[in-house]
Amino acid sequence: MRRSGSTRHRGRTSRLVAAAAACGAVLAVVTAPQAGARPLGQDGAGPAATSAAGSGRGGTHGAAKDPEGSHGAAKDPGGVHGAAKVLGGVHWVAKDPGTPQVRFRGLAAVDRRTAWLAGTGGTVLRTTDGGTSWRNVSPPGAADAQFRDVTAFDARRAVVLAIGEGEASRVYRTDDGGTTWTESFRNTDPQAFYDCLTFFDRRHGLALSDPVDGRFRLLSTADGGRSWRVLPSAGMPPALAGEAGFAASGQCLVASGPRDVWLATGGGARARVLHSADRGLTWTAADTPVPAGDPAKGVFALAFRDRTHGIAVGGDYRPGRPSPDSAAVTADGGRTWRPADTPPPAYRSGAAWLPHSRTAALAVGPAGTDLTTDGGRSWRTVDTGSYDTVACTPDLGCWAAGERGRVARLER
Repeated sequence: MRRSGSTRHRGRTSRLVAAAAACGAVLAVVTAPQAGARPLGQDGAGPAATSAAGSGRGGTHGAAKDPEGSHGAAKDPGGVHGAAKVLGGVHWVAKDPGTPQVRFRGLAAVDRRTAWLAGTGGTVLRTTDGGTSWRNVSPPGAADAQFRDVTAFDARRAVVLAIGEGEASRVYRTDDGGTTWTESFRNTDPQAFYDCLTFFDRRHGLALSDPVDGRFRLLSTADGGRSWRVLPSAGMPPALAGEAGFAASGQCLVASGPRDVWLATGGGARARVLHSADRGLTWTAADTPVPAGDPAKGVFALAFRDRTHGIAVGGDYRPGRPSPDSAAVTADGGRTWRPADTPPPAYRSGAAWLPHSRTAALAVGPAGTDLTTDGGRSWRTVDTGSYDTVACTPDLGCWAAGERGRVARLER
């Protein structure tokens, strides 16, 4: 979504564990003590900070990924009560990368030890030791880039997206852990503004632009982000007046399974979620109850645990503004959405399902972290620290990142 300053201008993971092993792993996380932990409900990653949506066009967008599904046979340990145990006694623990000047809205969690961050000032960082140390692997010559999304396939291969009007929107790929980068796409259309990207697998992915000529535009790759092509727009419904995506957390475009993908919108008269079951060729649109009707309002992030069950979070990104109905849920693949019975108390920009749970998920934003243990119907605030994005991995790793270089991982 386009903004000037803080105002908007316009593998599939293999199933390595069975249900019993998943339960044991969850219990291991809860019972294994870690040094330096701070309880959820406190600011667990450095000084408390409150901020408006970020820099660049998209407010939050210029302010704002990616649970992979329900993990098949891995059952929710104990249902709602088991999900609560996952968070009971577990805390956000700071993993300070030493970059307080950077706001990280791009986060790719590979596992508990490996994560990639993408942020302002052309910054890309990587850890392979659980956040104890970070390596600056920023692409050379990209200091002016506003990186807002990153997808990592492992510790060596990653794709990052820079947002902005015209040539500011670019895609880079590395195959050697960030030692070298290749610029694989540079936007030449002054009307296009790319917001976020997602991958179905290691080869097939999409990147989303705000509407061009009245319809959202999509890039497609079939070689892991090494090359891109603009998809035809004939199957895309017309955009509403003022409608766009939010580059707030890398979660305005998310995929689940080999072909299903959803995109979130705001800024128009209604906040919508669009769904495609054929990797972006044809789309259907559904209204959500999340507030809209203003450039600062809409759905900022989506999370699907499989191709039918999803959550949407958002609201009004401006500090101090009320955000009623800031979360919604779907059980039919996004055809219909219902408001959360008890939504988060404020705007939220990122969301992720907890590993091996069919009912538990996290939502984050500048005003705190919320937990649901009933599939998104009710939320409660468990931390007041500021984060923009969150991601979890099948080996029980959950990471969060945000302003002032804030990075944290869930630990006991």
